[in-house]
Amino acid sequence: MSAAPSVQPVPSPMAPGLRVGRAALAASFLLQGTTFALLVTCIPEIQHRYGLGDGLLPVFLAAVPILAGVGSILSEQLVKRTGARAVLRVVQPAVCLSLAGAGLGGSLWQLALALGAFGLLVGALDASMNMLGVGLQHRYGRSIMIGFHAAFSLGGILGAGIAGLGSHYDLGLPVLFGTAGAVIAPLAVLTGTSFAGPAELGDAVREAAEAADRSIPWRPLLPLCLAMACAYIADASVSNYSVKYLTDGLGSREDLAKLSYLGYMVAMLLGRALGDRAVQRFGAVAVVRGGAALAALGFGLAAVAPAAWAGIASFTVLGFGICAIIPQVFAAGGRLFPADSDAAVARLNLFNYAGFLIGSPLVGAVADASSYRWALLAPMLLVLAVLPLAERFAPAPVAPTTA
Repeated sequence: MSAAPSVQPVPSPMAPGLRVGRAALAASFLLQGTTFALLVTCIPEIQHRYGLGDGLLPVFLAAVPILAGVGSILSEQLVKRTGARAVLRVVQPAVCLSLAGAGLGGSLWQLALALGAFGLLVGALDASMNMLGVGLQHRYGRSIMIGFHAAFSLGGILGAGIAGLGSHYDLGLPVLFGTAGAVIAPLAVLTGTSFAGPAELGDAVREAAEAADRSIPWRPLLPLCLAMACAYIADASVSNYSVKYLTDGLGSREDLAKLSYLGYMVAMLLGRALGDRAVQRFGAVAVVRGGAALAALGFGLAAVAPAAWAGIASFTVLGFGICAIIPQVFAAGGRLFPADSDAAVARLNLFNYAGFLIGSPLVGAVADASSYRWALLAPMLLVLAVLPLAERFAPAPVAPTTA
């Protein structure tokens, strides 16, 4: 690899290379949202194919975020040697192939191997995607990360819709996951050819990484960390158990049950599109407090839902609530440490994995001991814990100026 020149020209934020790189990364987020939705909405089919009991299911689901955390840490070392673009180009097609492996196996050890690979790779994918996104945002000089996560939500809608069609026409996991892997993997390779690199980003990725490594105190961030963990416990509960609750708890058809996650992701997408306007009008504290109350209401409505349609509507309500909390956690962390916002965001993002690690086993254990209706009350109580934390989302008061 040739040495970079000592001085690099800083491209204009609207340079064609940056625009193409931004669009390519948004497509990458969309493809990952599609892949993830296909996996989580087909959990009942995975159980049937591999004979995976309800008691063992939380173990498999908990292993994925644990391995994702390991993959995220390992990818940081790879990124230092090769760059975020190079890592992302390799791991995203590999994630698609691991999804295909989860549908093509026939033994429990094969499922464990496929999900283990999925977890490791998706951690590296998540880290490299966000590193590249932060680099682009650093070069643009304004917030563009919410758009990438909105693309992920759009991919989730697409994936849930494909899974629903697969169930409706009884395609089976080998056809559904195998076809998805065969289609999405080449698209990921094609998308990777347009990722922004050193010519467009310069030292933006390295500068953002150095900012994220700066030492900042933990204590002011702890209330926001707790809010982030509670939000992702709720998100993990919906991702892993909404479809299963409709099929096992409400007796829904599997194709109809997929609409629970689809409605949740539609609400997330719409909420992220309108969230900034709501904050500007009502303030961050009111939006977070209202989001937590709405999310808790969604869990409560789902727990007493009399039929599948009511469950779908309840999870849609829940999505509108959760979408308001997560972006505001990052925004509040950035306000606490305006000079080291990347470091604050990096620390807060750790509780994404913590929430998924707690959420899946928690709901699964309560459901195994009683029922899914009672299990939904556990994340409902945890998301209510965000209410007393809402004051922490208030912007810092502006110091009075003298004439």
